[in-house]
Amino acid sequence: MTRHEEISTFFLVLRRVRKTLITLIVIYTVAVLGLTLAPGLPGEDGTPTRLSFFHAFYFISYTATTIGFGEIPSDFSEQQRLWVLVCIYLSVIGWALFIGSLLQLLQDTNLQNAIRVRRFAMDVRKLHEPFYIVCGYGETGRLLCAALDRLGFRVVVLELRPARLADIELQSYAMDMPHLATDAGDPQVLRMAGLTQRHCKGLIALTNDDASNLAAAMTGRLLAPRLPVLARAEKPATVDNMASFDTRHIINPFEKFSAYLALAMQAPAAYHLLIWLTGLSGTTVSRHRDPPRGHWVLLGYGSFGRSLAQRIAQEGLPVTVIDLNAAPQEPTPGVQWVQGDGTGATALRRAGIEQAAGIIAATANDVNNLSAAVTARHLNPNAFVIVRQNQHANQPLFKSFRADITMIPSEIIAQECLAILNTPMLAPFLQRLESEGEPWCEQVLERLTERLGWQAPHVWSLRVCEAESPALMLRLQAGEMVRMGDVLRDPGHRDDILRCEVLQIDQREGERLMMPATDVLLAPGDELLLAGHRSAQSALSLTVNNEHALNYVLTGQDLPGSWIWRWLSRP
Repeated sequence: MTRHEEISTFFLVLRRVRKTLITLIVIYTVAVLGLTLAPGLPGEDGTPTRLSFFHAFYFISYTATTIGFGEIPSDFSEQQRLWVLVCIYLSVIGWALFIGSLLQLLQDTNLQNAIRVRRFAMDVRKLHEPFYIVCGYGETGRLLCAALDRLGFRVVVLELRPARLADIELQSYAMDMPHLATDAGDPQVLRMAGLTQRHCKGLIALTNDDASNLAAAMTGRLLAPRLPVLARAEKPATVDNMASFDTRHIINPFEKFSAYLALAMQAPAAYHLLIWLTGLSGTTVSRHRDPPRGHWVLLGYGSFGRSLAQRIAQEGLPVTVIDLNAAPQEPTPGVQWVQGDGTGATALRRAGIEQAAGIIAATANDVNNLSAAVTARHLNPNAFVIVRQNQHANQPLFKSFRADITMIPSEIIAQECLAILNTPMLAPFLQRLESEGEPWCEQVLERLTERLGWQAPHVWSLRVCEAESPALMLRLQAGEMVRMGDVLRDPGHRDDILRCEVLQIDQREGERLMMPATDVLLAPGDELLLAGHRSAQSALSLTVNNEHALNYVLTGQDLPGSWIWRWLSRP
């Protein structure tokens, strides 16, 4: 918050209580003045004494706010006591009016919002560690904030609906998350949220409003061009607009899932490897049967349904859309249309569900999706069923139904964001999966899941440099040859291998090694992409940062722990 905004909040309070405050000041002024003029008891010379302004102000101050502590500096006269009696009642009325106006002011919406904004700005200014700005705390924002919190990053949340922000206080996050109910597309709000601070690591716009995401992405691009900006966009016009001012990462969950479905049809092993590597850490990924090629029935023709219909048609497969609306004037080639309610058996039979290879329930209503899927499975038990889940609260229903694929847009976006933010090396690796061929992907998938299990692994990267691996750099700079497999030994028991696998090595010379062998020699500047258990990352970090741990995994010998023991251990 700027100095101007702090002064504005202060003057807002003064404007609302100015009448009662002036009244209270007038009462104090009249009371003090009257007490100095009232004659007191006679002095030694027989003339009446009078109070000074200081003593009068001191006496009125504690008398008007408390029950009083007596008459000072001497006993009062009858005239003074009479005036004090009048002042007591005046001050009680004045304070009652002033306190009443303050209580009324506390209920003022504008003041409450100003206080929240000021507290939010102060909390953001206190952040002295890396943090991300997340715009939107819906299904996707909640998943992403939880994942970033587990990774040890601070998060600043902007959300238009205050009811959603109440959930932040209920979640058991490891660190506090400054949050504010406001429009995330306002540049002043984003600046207040720390967009231009040096500790800010990125801006993530995940609201349900494409216009707000567009405004946030443009603000981030102009005010902080060095930061990565990840923006959600569902409309093609918004995607084109974001791309026009070079937004680095535009995420469309529907296009992304359509690409996943096409990959599952073309290269099932590559698809399963992709969803396993990009799954949220801690979740279990199950390998389902491969989507068949044949006639598909698609329920719903919104943004998601339109993207799926075009993708399936591009694969050369027939698809029939069921929607309450009439067919568009310019239908997509290869797409047939049935107007009706897809939750009932009548429309499904007209679409040919009994002979179809599969059905995709893609509406924005979870109840309708489940109803259509249950009916379709009853009419065709062998159909491959894909269901879209919109609300996390309905997860027990979808688990009970056990569709072949449950598409959750919020998880797709969260997984994409984490892959981009946490491990930039993962995106190029995933892009090369399809080009490597299905047999290679099948072999890699079997090797990784057999060793690490089907629980989504922790994925991270490690650069061979003085900042991230000083102990290893000392060995390499000294001319020693270090093999990758030796570094992956357990620093507590070197005969054990860490529960992780190196997926890729980007060498300083520009060469990229996919699934490298364990005898590959490491060199300064190499960057490794790894997947495995979180404990393996901690153990590997100890190895490459600690000279004693590295010497143990390479030679099996423990170095003395201090220079004294090293001197004593010399032959």
